Amino acid sequence: MSGIEDPGHGHSPAAWTTVIIMLVALTIGTVFFFLEMPLLVWLSVVLLLLGLVVGFIMTKAGYGVGGSKTVSKQH
Repeated sequence: MSGIEDPGHGHSPAAWTTVIIMLVALTIGTVFFFLEMPLLVWLSVVLLLLGLVVGFIMTKAGYGVGGSKTVSKQH
């Protein structure tokens, strides 16, 4: 064993929520780009950034890896 602690690889409600919001934003942004709707493309960029903010807030609220509101698995 190398003694390096496993950071958890983002298996938390905060990480999953952030990734889902960002994937939705990228998907709809791509569709709007091909449909030549620049305003909606920029709104999808705002949604992408909102995903980061939501993840940060959820982590601070205890839903991140090792947070007070998550269940940690004992190996």
